[in-house]
Amino acid sequence: MTDTPHLWLRAECKPFEKRTALAPTICKELLDQGFKITVEKSPERIFDDSEYAALGLPLVEAGSWTSAPADAYIVALKELPDATTPLTHRHIMFGHCFKGQDGSAELLRRFQAGHGTLLDLEFLQDDRGTRVAAFGYYAGYAGAAMGLEAWAYRQLHGAAGTKALAHPKVDPFPNEQALIAHVKQLLAEAEQKTGMAPSLFVMGALGRCGRGACDFATAVGLPETAITRWDINETKKGGPFPEICDRAVFVNCIYLTQKIAPFLTFAELEAAGPNRSLSILVDVSCDPNNPNNPIPVYKEYSFFDQPVNYLPVNAAGCADLGVIAIDHLPTLLPREASESYGRQLLPTLIDLRSFGPVWKRAEQKFRDVTQAVLKA
Repeated sequence: MTDTPHLWLRAECKPFEKRTALAPTICKELLDQGFKITVEKSPERIFDDSEYAALGLPLVEAGSWTSAPADAYIVALKELPDATTPLTHRHIMFGHCFKGQDGSAELLRRFQAGHGTLLDLEFLQDDRGTRVAAFGYYAGYAGAAMGLEAWAYRQLHGAAGTKALAHPKVDPFPNEQALIAHVKQLLAEAEQKTGMAPSLFVMGALGRCGRGACDFATAVGLPETAITRWDINETKKGGPFPEICDRAVFVNCIYLTQKIAPFLTFAELEAAGPNRSLSILVDVSCDPNNPNNPIPVYKEYSFFDQPVNYLPVNAAGCADLGVIAIDHLPTLLPREASESYGRQLLPTLIDLRSFGPVWKRAEQKFRDVTQAVLKA
């Protein structure tokens, strides 16, 4: 391995994705460590191209990574568009293909065909098996924000009987203060109209993601009595948990690697009847195609331009359940999320100079999964 790694920052191609793995402040520190960095231009990235140019970094056209030098690491957050072309480089990104997700085999075949490597950001782990960097805090923060906003919108705009109205597109916010002010205003308007205030159930409240969800709820003024915080002690008896139906917004922040009893099924929703409090479900973990999904009431992702999918509950008088399942929630606050993630990842990036143990384990994980999937 070279002592001066070349990082090629790929422009994100996922709609509404404004985050980046390498904020300009992180690039500056990597430059000081002797790294070479090439940046693809991107009008969507929260950081302007000029912020990178000011560091003296070369700017190239979006998508030009396909002709990057063979020794370059192609760095991004979200996955590549569907295609069949072989992948020849070492890619550092969230591949979403190691847990049996849709399209896993197809992506792994592209790497196999091009003799490339996926160093998956989700599986960069220290020697204790802990992820070296995660968007968890801002995923939970954004998840609570989206859930409370959707609840308020539903109160303000009503429904046709038990059918909810479609929720409008949501754009990323420039900073935390703007997001907090927006949601506080909607909650105040909803309370003025209906006399109701929301309650929140956070599953996995002691983790990074759960702390983020609880912190946002506190920031917009929910009293502690309106926030239910559950973690391993409360769930050790095994689900389902009908208590979830007693809160207006449920935010799932659990990261699971094995099958467990579900947290919530349609049986609990139907049993709660027309007086059910639960209106909005936010699955921050967002893995509907994973066989380990602990919330098997939905099977579809939602998106920032259609953030809430409403599911009918088949019991007399029961209102639709709103489900938010956006797999890049932290891009609601792209600047803070990018800075936080990059700061966590920085020591491991620096360790690319020697391709240290974290990278070796990630490479082996890729090889093991590829062999298992493509042999099946």
